[in-house]
Amino acid sequence: MDFLHPEQQAKSRIEKADGSFSKEYSKLAKHSRFSQSYADLHARPFPVSAAPIRTSQLSFLHHDSDDENSEVVSQIDEINHLKELCQRYSIHPPQESDACFYQNFGEFEVRWERHTEFSTYAFVVHDSSPAPFEFPPIGLVPIDWLQAIPGQVIAAVHIDALEGDGKRPDREVLRQYFEGQRLIGSKLHDGAATIWSALRLHSDNFNRILLVNNTLNECQAGRVLRALLEIEAYRNMTLLAFPLAQEVSAKVSQMEAQLARLVEYHDGIRSAINEEEQLAELSKMAAIIAELIARSRYRFDAGSAYYQMVQSRLEELQEQETQELQTMAAFIDRKLSPSYRTVIAAKRRLDDLAERVDRASDFIRTRIDMAIETQNQALLKSMDRRAQMQFNLQQTVEGLSVVVLTYYVLALCGFLLDAADDLDFGISRPIAVAGLLPVVLSIVWLLSRRLKKRLRKNT
Repeated sequence: MDFLHPEQQAKSRIEKADGSFSKEYSKLAKHSRFSQSYADLHARPFPVSAAPIRTSQLSFLHHDSDDENSEVVSQIDEINHLKELCQRYSIHPPQESDACFYQNFGEFEVRWERHTEFSTYAFVVHDSSPAPFEFPPIGLVPIDWLQAIPGQVIAAVHIDALEGDGKRPDREVLRQYFEGQRLIGSKLHDGAATIWSALRLHSDNFNRILLVNNTLNECQAGRVLRALLEIEAYRNMTLLAFPLAQEVSAKVSQMEAQLARLVEYHDGIRSAINEEEQLAELSKMAAIIAELIARSRYRFDAGSAYYQMVQSRLEELQEQETQELQTMAAFIDRKLSPSYRTVIAAKRRLDDLAERVDRASDFIRTRIDMAIETQNQALLKSMDRRAQMQFNLQQTVEGLSVVVLTYYVLALCGFLLDAADDLDFGISRPIAVAGLLPVVLSIVWLLSRRLKKRLRKNT
Protein backbone atom coordinates (compact mmCIF):
# COMPACT_ATOMS: atom_id res chain seq x y z
CA MET A 1 0.00 0.00 0.00
CA ASP A 2 2.98 2.28 0.61
CA PHE A 3 3.62 2.38 -3.14
CA LEU A 4 0.05 3.37 -4.03
CA HIS A 5 -1.05 6.83 -5.08
CA PRO A 6 -2.38 8.88 -2.08
CA GLU A 7 -5.90 8.78 -3.50
CA GLN A 8 -5.66 4.99 -3.89
CA GLN A 9 -4.38 4.70 -0.33
CA ALA A 10 -7.37 6.67 0.96
CA LYS A 11 -9.74 4.49 -1.07
CA SER A 12 -8.11 1.32 0.22
CA ARG A 13 -8.47 2.49 3.83
CA ILE A 14 -12.25 2.96 3.53
CA GLU A 15 -13.00 -0.15 1.49
CA LYS A 16 -14.30 -3.24 3.21
CA ALA A 17 -13.66 -6.77 2.18
CA ASP A 18 -16.99 -7.00 0.35
CA GLY A 19 -16.18 -3.88 -1.69
CA SER A 20 -18.57 -1.46 0.08
CA PHE A 21 -17.40 1.83 1.56
CA SER A 22 -17.13 2.40 5.27
CA LYS A 23 -19.21 5.16 6.95
CA GLU A 24 -17.04 5.38 10.03
CA TYR A 25 -16.20 9.02 9.25
CA SER A 26 -19.88 9.89 9.65
CA LYS A 27 -19.67 9.12 13.37
CA LEU A 28 -17.55 12.13 14.21
CA ALA A 29 -18.58 14.13 17.29
CA LYS A 30 -21.14 16.70 16.22
CA HIS A 31 -22.51 19.89 17.72
CA SER A 32 -26.04 19.74 19.12
CA ARG A 33 -27.22 22.10 16.36
CA PHE A 34 -25.41 20.28 13.54
CA SER A 35 -28.43 18.53 12.03
CA GLN A 36 -30.93 21.24 13.01
CA SER A 37 -28.98 23.93 11.17
CA TYR A 38 -29.46 22.01 7.92
CA ALA A 39 -33.10 21.26 8.66
CA ASP A 40 -33.79 24.95 9.34
CA LEU A 41 -32.74 25.81 5.81
CA HIS A 42 -35.70 23.83 4.49
CA ALA A 43 -38.27 24.87 7.09
CA ARG A 44 -41.46 26.52 5.80
CA PRO A 45 -40.91 25.78 2.10
CA PHE A 46 -42.77 27.75 -0.55
CA PRO A 47 -45.58 25.95 -2.39
CA VAL A 48 -44.45 24.37 -5.65
CA SER A 49 -47.30 24.65 -8.12
CA ALA A 50 -47.99 26.17 -11.47
CA ALA A 51 -51.11 28.22 -12.18
CA PRO A 52 -54.00 27.95 -11.81
CA ILE A 53 -53.94 28.05 -8.03
CA ARG A 54 -56.18 29.80 -5.51
CA THR A 55 -55.09 30.78 -2.01
CA SER A 56 -56.79 32.32 1.00
CA GLN A 57 -54.61 33.27 3.95
CA LEU A 58 -55.48 34.55 7.42
CA SER A 59 -52.90 35.90 9.87
CA PHE A 60 -53.80 35.69 13.57
CA LEU A 61 -52.10 37.64 16.35
CA HIS A 62 -51.12 35.59 19.37
CA HIS A 63 -51.81 38.48 21.73
CA ASP A 64 -53.39 41.93 21.47
CA SER A 65 -51.04 44.29 23.33
CA ASP A 66 -53.70 47.01 23.31
CA ASP A 67 -56.13 44.78 25.24
CA GLU A 68 -54.99 43.95 28.76
CA ASN A 69 -57.61 41.18 29.00
CA SER A 70 -56.41 39.50 25.81
CA GLU A 71 -55.03 36.01 26.42
CA VAL A 72 -51.85 34.75 24.79
CA VAL A 73 -52.44 32.01 22.24
CA SER A 74 -49.97 29.21 22.83
CA GLN A 75 -48.62 26.78 20.28
CA ILE A 76 -50.48 23.95 22.01
CA ASP A 77 -53.77 25.82 21.54
CA GLU A 78 -53.20 26.06 17.80
CA ILE A 79 -52.00 22.46 17.49
CA ASN A 80 -55.10 21.22 19.30
CA HIS A 81 -57.31 23.25 16.99
CA LEU A 82 -55.57 21.80 13.94
CA LYS A 83 -56.00 18.31 15.39
CA GLU A 84 -59.74 18.92 15.54
CA LEU A 85 -59.79 19.71 11.80
CA CYS A 86 -57.62 16.66 11.06
CA GLN A 87 -60.00 14.47 13.03
CA ARG A 88 -62.93 15.61 10.90
CA TYR A 89 -61.13 14.67 7.69
CA SER A 90 -59.28 11.62 9.06
CA ILE A 91 -55.91 13.26 8.44
CA HIS A 92 -52.71 12.56 10.34
CA PRO A 93 -52.44 15.45 12.87
CA PRO A 94 -49.37 17.61 13.61
CA GLN A 95 -47.04 17.01 16.53
CA GLU A 96 -47.12 19.32 19.54
CA SER A 97 -43.56 20.46 18.80
CA ASP A 98 -44.30 21.37 15.16
CA ALA A 99 -44.04 25.04 14.21
CA CYS A 100 -45.53 24.46 10.76
CA PHE A 101 -48.02 22.01 9.24
CA TYR A 102 -48.73 21.29 5.58
CA GLN A 103 -51.40 18.78 4.66
CA ASN A 104 -53.79 18.00 1.83
CA PHE A 105 -57.38 17.64 3.02
CA GLY A 106 -58.76 16.55 -0.35
CA GLU A 107 -60.82 19.55 -1.37
CA PHE A 108 -58.20 21.99 -0.11
CA GLU A 109 -54.68 22.12 1.24
CA VAL A 110 -53.86 23.62 4.66
CA ARG A 111 -50.56 25.42 5.32
CA TRP A 112 -50.14 26.53 8.92
CA GLU A 113 -47.04 28.39 10.15
CA ARG A 114 -46.40 29.81 13.60
CA HIS A 115 -44.21 32.91 13.87
CA THR A 116 -43.06 34.90 16.88
CA GLU A 117 -46.13 37.12 17.20
CA PHE A 118 -48.61 35.68 14.74
CA SER A 119 -49.61 32.54 12.89
CA THR A 120 -50.75 32.14 9.29
CA TYR A 121 -53.45 29.78 8.03
CA ALA A 122 -53.31 29.40 4.24
CA PHE A 123 -55.93 27.37 2.36
CA VAL A 124 -54.92 26.37 -1.17
CA VAL A 125 -56.84 24.90 -4.10
CA HIS A 126 -54.95 23.84 -7.25
CA ASP A 127 -57.52 24.87 -9.83
CA SER A 128 -59.34 27.96 -11.07
CA SER A 129 -62.85 29.25 -10.47
CA PRO A 130 -65.19 30.52 -13.23
CA ALA A 131 -64.17 34.05 -12.32
CA PRO A 132 -61.34 35.29 -10.10
CA PHE A 133 -62.24 35.40 -6.39
CA GLU A 134 -65.73 33.98 -7.07
CA PHE A 135 -65.10 30.84 -5.00
CA PRO A 136 -62.19 31.46 -2.59
CA PRO A 137 -60.66 28.36 -0.97
CA ILE A 138 -61.62 29.51 2.51
CA GLY A 139 -65.22 28.88 1.59
CA LEU A 140 -64.48 25.13 1.62
CA VAL A 141 -63.30 25.17 5.24
CA PRO A 142 -65.90 24.44 7.96
CA ILE A 143 -67.12 27.81 9.21
CA ASP A 144 -67.43 26.73 12.84
CA TRP A 145 -63.78 25.65 12.81
CA LEU A 146 -62.72 28.96 11.25
CA GLN A 147 -64.60 30.97 13.83
CA ALA A 148 -62.93 29.05 16.64
CA ILE A 149 -59.34 29.71 15.48
CA PRO A 150 -57.53 31.20 18.52
CA GLY A 151 -56.25 34.73 18.19
CA GLN A 152 -57.32 37.84 16.32
CA VAL A 153 -57.12 38.41 12.58
CA ILE A 154 -54.48 40.97 11.58
CA ALA A 155 -54.30 40.23 7.82
CA ALA A 156 -56.55 38.49 5.28
CA VAL A 157 -55.95 38.04 1.56
CA HIS A 158 -57.18 36.05 -1.43
CA ILE A 159 -54.67 35.34 -4.21
CA ASP A 160 -55.83 33.84 -7.51
CA ALA A 161 -53.07 32.75 -9.87
CA LEU A 162 -54.10 32.19 -13.51
CA GLU A 163 -52.31 31.07 -16.65
CA GLY A 164 -51.63 33.97 -19.00
CA ASP A 165 -52.94 33.82 -22.59
CA GLY A 166 -50.59 36.46 -23.95
CA LYS A 167 -53.35 39.05 -24.29
CA ARG A 168 -53.33 42.38 -22.51
CA PRO A 169 -56.24 42.37 -20.04
CA ASP A 170 -58.73 45.21 -20.10
CA ARG A 171 -58.46 47.46 -17.04
CA GLU A 172 -62.23 47.89 -16.71
CA VAL A 173 -62.72 44.12 -16.77
CA LEU A 174 -60.06 43.74 -14.08
CA ARG A 175 -61.77 46.34 -11.88
CA GLN A 176 -64.88 44.15 -11.77
CA TYR A 177 -62.87 41.50 -9.93
CA PHE A 178 -61.97 44.12 -7.31
CA GLU A 179 -65.48 45.53 -6.88
CA GLY A 180 -64.70 48.61 -8.98
CA GLN A 181 -61.89 49.92 -6.77
CA ARG A 182 -58.80 51.70 -8.09
CA LEU A 183 -56.13 49.25 -9.21
CA ILE A 184 -52.41 49.01 -8.80
CA GLY A 185 -50.41 46.61 -10.96
CA SER A 186 -46.99 45.66 -12.21
CA LYS A 187 -44.99 43.20 -14.28
CA LEU A 188 -42.73 40.79 -12.40
CA HIS A 189 -39.37 39.39 -13.49
CA ASP A 190 -39.28 41.16 -16.86
CA GLY A 191 -42.85 40.25 -17.70
CA ALA A 192 -42.77 36.62 -16.58
CA ALA A 193 -45.89 37.40 -14.54
CA THR A 194 -48.26 40.28 -13.82
CA ILE A 195 -50.11 41.19 -10.63
CA TRP A 196 -53.11 43.41 -9.93
CA SER A 197 -54.62 44.48 -6.64
CA ALA A 198 -56.48 47.31 -4.95
CA LEU A 199 -54.83 46.68 -1.56
CA ARG A 200 -58.21 47.31 0.07
CA LEU A 201 -60.67 45.24 2.05
CA HIS A 202 -63.54 44.03 -0.09
CA SER A 203 -67.06 42.98 0.86
CA ASP A 204 -65.78 39.80 2.56
CA ASN A 205 -63.13 41.73 4.56
CA PHE A 206 -60.31 40.23 2.48
CA ASN A 207 -57.71 41.91 0.31
CA ARG A 208 -57.40 40.52 -3.24
CA ILE A 209 -54.38 39.95 -5.47
CA LEU A 210 -54.64 38.59 -9.01
CA LEU A 211 -51.50 36.90 -10.37
CA VAL A 212 -51.24 36.08 -14.08
CA ASN A 213 -48.42 33.66 -14.81
CA ASN A 214 -46.87 34.02 -18.24
CA THR A 215 -43.59 32.10 -18.16
CA LEU A 216 -42.84 31.31 -14.50
CA ASN A 217 -42.05 27.67 -13.72
CA GLU A 218 -43.51 25.88 -10.69
CA CYS A 219 -40.73 26.93 -8.30
CA GLN A 220 -40.71 30.53 -9.45
CA ALA A 221 -44.49 30.76 -9.19
CA GLY A 222 -44.34 29.32 -5.68
CA ARG A 223 -41.74 31.86 -4.58
CA VAL A 224 -43.78 34.74 -6.00
CA LEU A 225 -46.91 33.45 -4.25
CA ARG A 226 -45.09 33.15 -0.94
CA ALA A 227 -43.60 36.65 -1.30
CA LEU A 228 -47.06 38.12 -1.88
CA LEU A 229 -48.47 36.31 1.16
CA GLU A 230 -45.58 37.46 3.37
CA ILE A 231 -45.88 41.04 2.15
CA GLU A 232 -49.53 41.07 3.21
CA ALA A 233 -48.77 39.70 6.69
CA TYR A 234 -45.59 41.68 7.40
CA ARG A 235 -47.09 44.93 6.08
CA ASN A 236 -49.92 44.80 8.61
CA MET A 237 -47.58 43.73 11.39
CA THR A 238 -45.38 46.74 10.62
CA LEU A 239 -48.31 49.10 11.05
CA LEU A 240 -48.99 47.83 14.59
CA ALA A 241 -46.18 50.07 15.82
CA PHE A 242 -47.63 53.24 14.25
CA PRO A 243 -50.42 54.01 16.81
CA LEU A 244 -48.01 53.38 19.65
CA ALA A 245 -45.47 55.69 18.03
CA GLN A 246 -48.08 58.45 17.82
CA GLU A 247 -48.98 57.97 21.49
CA VAL A 248 -45.33 57.98 22.55
CA SER A 249 -44.58 61.06 20.43
CA ALA A 250 -47.42 63.01 22.07
CA LYS A 251 -46.18 62.12 25.57
CA VAL A 252 -42.59 62.91 24.63
CA SER A 253 -43.65 66.35 23.37
CA GLN A 254 -45.34 67.08 26.70
CA MET A 255 -42.33 65.94 28.71
CA GLU A 256 -39.93 67.90 26.51
CA ALA A 257 -41.86 71.09 27.28
CA GLN A 258 -41.90 70.17 30.99
CA LEU A 259 -38.15 69.52 30.94
CA ALA A 260 -37.52 72.87 29.25
CA ARG A 261 -39.43 74.66 32.01
CA LEU A 262 -37.51 72.79 34.69
CA VAL A 263 -34.12 73.61 33.15
CA GLU A 264 -35.11 77.27 32.78
CA TYR A 265 -36.26 77.38 36.40
CA HIS A 266 -33.00 75.87 37.62
CA ASP A 267 -31.07 78.91 36.46
CA GLY A 268 -32.90 81.14 38.93
CA ILE A 269 -33.06 79.00 42.07
CA ARG A 270 -30.44 78.84 44.77
CA SER A 271 -32.26 76.98 47.53
CA ALA A 272 -31.22 73.37 48.04
CA ILE A 273 -34.78 72.54 49.12
CA ASN A 274 -36.19 73.81 45.81
CA GLU A 275 -33.57 71.92 43.88
CA GLU A 276 -34.46 68.73 45.72
CA GLU A 277 -38.09 69.26 44.72
CA GLN A 278 -37.04 69.68 41.09
CA LEU A 279 -34.88 66.57 41.34
CA ALA A 280 -37.87 64.61 42.63
CA GLU A 281 -39.90 65.84 39.66
CA LEU A 282 -37.16 64.79 37.26
CA SER A 283 -36.97 61.38 38.92
CA LYS A 284 -40.69 60.96 38.38
CA MET A 285 -40.28 61.95 34.74
CA ALA A 286 -37.43 59.45 34.35
CA ALA A 287 -39.67 56.70 35.75
CA ILE A 288 -42.38 57.54 33.19
CA ILE A 289 -39.82 57.47 30.39
CA ALA A 290 -38.49 54.11 31.56
CA GLU A 291 -42.04 52.73 31.52
CA LEU A 292 -42.59 54.07 27.98
CA ILE A 293 -39.32 52.53 26.80
CA ALA A 294 -40.19 49.16 28.34
CA ARG A 295 -43.67 49.22 26.79
CA SER A 296 -42.67 50.39 23.33
CA ARG A 297 -39.17 49.12 22.64
CA TYR A 298 -40.17 45.62 21.56
CA ARG A 299 -42.97 46.87 19.32
CA PHE A 300 -40.72 49.50 17.73
CA ASP A 301 -37.92 47.00 17.08
CA ALA A 302 -40.39 44.44 15.75
CA GLY A 303 -41.96 47.05 13.46
CA SER A 304 -38.53 47.89 12.07
CA ALA A 305 -37.80 44.22 11.45
CA TYR A 306 -41.15 43.68 9.70
CA TYR A 307 -40.55 46.76 7.55
CA GLN A 308 -37.19 45.40 6.43
CA MET A 309 -38.81 42.08 5.53
CA VAL A 310 -41.50 43.83 3.49
CA GLN A 311 -38.81 45.71 1.57
CA SER A 312 -36.91 42.47 1.01
CA ARG A 313 -39.98 40.66 -0.37
CA LEU A 314 -40.85 43.60 -2.63
CA GLU A 315 -37.32 43.52 -4.05
CA GLU A 316 -37.76 39.81 -4.82
CA LEU A 317 -40.72 40.60 -7.08
CA GLN A 318 -38.60 42.83 -9.37
CA GLU A 319 -41.61 44.95 -10.33
CA GLN A 320 -41.96 47.05 -13.46
CA GLU A 321 -44.79 49.40 -14.39
CA THR A 322 -47.61 48.15 -16.59
CA GLN A 323 -50.54 50.00 -18.17
CA GLU A 324 -49.39 53.20 -16.41
CA LEU A 325 -50.45 51.81 -13.03
CA GLN A 326 -48.64 52.35 -9.76
CA THR A 327 -46.57 49.35 -8.71
CA MET A 328 -47.19 47.55 -5.46
CA ALA A 329 -43.77 48.53 -4.15
CA ALA A 330 -44.34 52.22 -4.90
CA PHE A 331 -47.81 52.20 -3.36
CA ILE A 332 -46.78 50.32 -0.20
CA ASP A 333 -43.64 52.40 0.24
CA ARG A 334 -45.62 55.64 -0.07
CA LYS A 335 -47.96 54.48 2.69
CA LEU A 336 -45.63 52.39 4.84
CA SER A 337 -42.45 54.49 4.88
CA PRO A 338 -44.02 57.50 6.69
CA SER A 339 -45.33 55.16 9.38
CA TYR A 340 -41.94 53.51 9.67
CA ARG A 341 -40.17 56.88 9.90
CA THR A 342 -42.65 57.95 12.58
CA VAL A 343 -41.75 54.85 14.58
CA ILE A 344 -38.02 55.48 14.20
CA ALA A 345 -38.47 59.17 15.15
CA ALA A 346 -40.52 58.29 18.23
CA LYS A 347 -37.90 55.79 19.34
CA ARG A 348 -35.07 58.29 18.79
CA ARG A 349 -36.92 61.11 20.57
CA LEU A 350 -37.70 58.86 23.52
CA ASP A 351 -34.05 57.82 23.87
CA ASP A 352 -32.90 61.43 23.49
CA LEU A 353 -35.36 62.61 26.14
CA ALA A 354 -34.15 59.92 28.53
CA GLU A 355 -30.55 61.11 28.06
CA ARG A 356 -31.50 64.77 28.59
CA VAL A 357 -33.44 63.97 31.76
CA ASP A 358 -30.43 62.03 33.06
CA ARG A 359 -28.13 64.98 32.29
CA ALA A 360 -30.50 67.44 33.98
CA SER A 361 -30.73 65.16 37.02
CA ASP A 362 -26.95 64.89 37.21
CA PHE A 363 -26.69 68.70 36.94
CA ILE A 364 -29.12 69.25 39.83
CA ARG A 365 -27.45 66.54 41.91
CA THR A 366 -24.13 68.33 41.35
CA ARG A 367 -25.64 71.64 42.47
CA ILE A 368 -27.16 69.98 45.53
CA ASP A 369 -23.80 68.36 46.37
CA MET A 370 -22.06 71.72 45.98
CA ALA A 371 -24.64 73.38 48.25
CA ILE A 372 -24.20 70.63 50.83
CA GLU A 373 -20.42 70.98 50.57
CA THR A 374 -20.72 74.74 51.14
CA GLN A 375 -22.87 74.09 54.18
CA ASN A 376 -20.34 71.56 55.46
CA GLN A 377 -17.52 74.08 55.02
CA ALA A 378 -19.49 76.71 56.96
CA LEU A 379 -20.20 74.12 59.64
CA LEU A 380 -16.52 73.21 59.86
CA LYS A 381 -15.57 76.90 60.20
CA SER A 382 -18.15 77.29 62.95
CA MET A 383 -16.78 74.21 64.66
CA ASP A 384 -13.26 75.66 64.40
CA ARG A 385 -14.42 78.90 66.03
CA ARG A 386 -16.11 76.97 68.80
CA ALA A 387 -13.02 74.88 69.31
CA GLN A 388 -10.89 78.01 69.56
CA MET A 389 -13.32 79.50 72.06
CA GLN A 390 -13.24 76.30 74.09
CA PHE A 391 -9.44 76.33 73.97
CA ASN A 392 -9.32 79.93 75.19
CA LEU A 393 -11.81 79.12 77.90
CA GLN A 394 -9.80 76.06 78.86
CA GLN A 395 -6.65 78.17 79.18
CA THR A 396 -8.56 80.63 81.36
CA VAL A 397 -9.84 77.81 83.51
CA GLU A 398 -6.35 76.36 83.76
CA GLY A 399 -5.04 79.73 84.99
CA LEU A 400 -7.80 79.94 87.56
CA SER A 401 -7.13 76.37 88.62
CA VAL A 402 -3.48 77.28 89.36
CA VAL A 403 -4.68 80.10 91.58
CA VAL A 404 -7.22 77.86 93.31
CA LEU A 405 -4.68 75.10 93.93
CA THR A 406 -2.22 77.67 95.25
CA TYR A 407 -4.91 78.99 97.57
CA TYR A 408 -5.67 75.53 98.94
CA VAL A 409 -1.96 74.69 99.38
CA LEU A 410 -1.39 77.94 101.28
CA ALA A 411 -4.46 77.14 103.39
CA LEU A 412 -2.89 73.82 104.33
CA CYS A 413 0.38 75.52 105.06
CA GLY A 414 -1.56 77.96 107.25
CA PHE A 415 -2.66 75.08 109.46
CA LEU A 416 1.01 74.10 109.93
CA LEU A 417 1.96 77.68 110.75
CA ASP A 418 -0.84 77.88 113.31
CA ALA A 419 0.54 74.76 114.97
CA ALA A 420 4.05 76.25 114.93
CA ASP A 421 2.73 79.44 116.56
CA ASP A 422 1.20 77.39 119.37
CA LEU A 423 4.53 75.66 119.90
CA ASP A 424 6.16 79.08 120.12
CA PHE A 425 8.70 78.69 117.30
CA GLY A 426 8.72 82.43 116.83
CA ILE A 427 7.37 82.28 113.23
CA SER A 428 4.96 84.98 112.17
CA ARG A 429 2.09 83.37 110.30
CA PRO A 430 1.33 86.29 107.87
CA ILE A 431 4.98 86.73 106.99
CA ALA A 432 5.41 83.00 106.38
CA VAL A 433 2.31 82.77 104.17
CA ALA A 434 3.46 85.76 102.17
CA GLY A 435 6.86 84.15 101.67
CA LEU A 436 5.35 80.82 100.62
CA LEU A 437 2.93 82.35 98.10
CA PRO A 438 5.38 82.84 95.18
CA VAL A 439 7.03 79.51 95.87
CA VAL A 440 3.78 77.52 95.93
CA LEU A 441 2.39 79.40 92.92
CA SER A 442 5.53 78.60 90.91
CA ILE A 443 5.46 74.94 91.89
CA VAL A 444 1.77 74.52 91.02
CA TRP A 445 2.25 76.28 87.66
CA LEU A 446 5.25 74.08 86.77
CA LEU A 447 3.41 70.91 87.74
CA SER A 448 0.36 71.82 85.65
CA ARG A 449 2.54 72.66 82.64
CA ARG A 450 4.42 69.36 82.91
CA LEU A 451 1.12 67.45 83.15
CA LYS A 452 -0.21 69.24 80.04
CA LYS A 453 2.92 68.30 78.07
CA ARG A 454 2.62 64.69 79.11
CA LEU A 455 -1.02 64.57 78.04
CA ARG A 456 -0.17 66.11 74.63
CA LYS A 457 2.60 63.57 74.14
CA ASN A 458 0.25 60.65 74.86
CA THR A 459 -2.40 61.93 72.46
